Amino acid sequence: MSNKITQLACATANGVMDWVNARAPGMMPAYRKHMTEYYAPKNFNIWYIFGVLSLVVLVNQIVTGIFLTMHFKPSAAEAFDSVEYIMRDVDWGWLIRYMHSTGASMFFIVIYLHMFRGMMYGSYRKPRELVWLLGMVIYLVLMAEAFMGYVLPWGQMSYWGAKVIISLFGAIPVVGTGLTEWIMGDFNPGDATLNRFFALHVVALPLVLLLLVVLHIFALHEVGSNNPDGVEIKKGPKGNRWSPTAPADGIPFHPYYTVKDLFYVACFLGISAFVIFFAPTFDGWFLEHDNFTAANQLVTPAHIKPVWYFTPYYAMLRVIPSFFGIKLWGVLVMFGAIVCLFLVPWLDKSPVKSYRYRGWLSWTMLAIFVVSFCWLAKIGAGPGTDPVEAIIGRVLTFLYFAFFITMPVWTKIDKTKPVPERVTTHD
Repeated sequence: MSNKITQLACATANGVMDWVNARAPGMMPAYRKHMTEYYAPKNFNIWYIFGVLSLVVLVNQIVTGIFLTMHFKPSAAEAFDSVEYIMRDVDWGWLIRYMHSTGASMFFIVIYLHMFRGMMYGSYRKPRELVWLLGMVIYLVLMAEAFMGYVLPWGQMSYWGAKVIISLFGAIPVVGTGLTEWIMGDFNPGDATLNRFFALHVVALPLVLLLLVVLHIFALHEVGSNNPDGVEIKKGPKGNRWSPTAPADGIPFHPYYTVKDLFYVACFLGISAFVIFFAPTFDGWFLEHDNFTAANQLVTPAHIKPVWYFTPYYAMLRVIPSFFGIKLWGVLVMFGAIVCLFLVPWLDKSPVKSYRYRGWLSWTMLAIFVVSFCWLAKIGAGPGTDPVEAIIGRVLTFLYFAFFITMPVWTKIDKTKPVPERVTTHD
């Protein structure tokens, strides 16, 4: 009986596929190219799951965002109350809101780990420079998307965060004041600010983000995935049990990695569910306590600070003093910290891609970079009133930039280990 059911299900599935292929003959070749005939290196490890997890979170943000827009009112008088209405009166509205707010933090967690993996295994090196650049543009658009979404609830921290961040453009000589007013649509954040941020957050930036993600994946599949060894499987021997022309060290992405990724996706969803149900604010790191109070332009919060994923750059902005009364230097340092990431493919002069085959110098510099970034995040999340902490922040900012500025030197002089001609075992 079960065999007959299985045969019937397979026949039905094949019939549906034949029906689709007859009407859209280009879909099946695209599916094969990017799934069943896309040969990924057989030695992927757990570091390679974060790209898939970022797609999962992106879908969550889009779906939950659609439901939130059904009840949200983008006006200074009604925005905060509409969020409260979602939380208190809409069926399961609290769950959708927490899925969206927690999803934003989870998005940056997996993106930061995804970027770190790329740096650790040299995934930005030739021929994947375009893949890295597209990924960095995604990161930049995601930051803009997150900032505008953060403003929408119109709580105390949303309002004052918007005022502080948008006011940074006022440091630009000559056009700064006019640019700030143009972005806000007024002299202070208000209805105009909310309406344009809502339009950008809900429509424009998600479309740009989806386009960039598709381009990122297509660019990756054109050159092939990197691996922990940094060995190009396309240049190695050919022939495996799936195809005589496929790389010998590659396996089809589907079903082998799709099934593996499903396990990690289930684990990730379990962790996310735990946070959503038991610690949605994460002690103020995911949702600040001040943001549960309606925006009041007459009352300034004791400590204005952004969400945790912006705090490293905010710390750099805050610890750089004004020179000759000019505040532009802190803004330049903050944006320069992001620009440096775009230049990594051309700063790295090491003869090997993966840090697995590099010496102690490369590992030391990478560790200093990670510690500096995380410590700056902690400083940026604090009140910023400790003068000793400000000095530490300047030292950490110097170390952050030193990682990139000196990269052509230490990557070239660092001793390297012999790289195998083919990828090593899966373990």
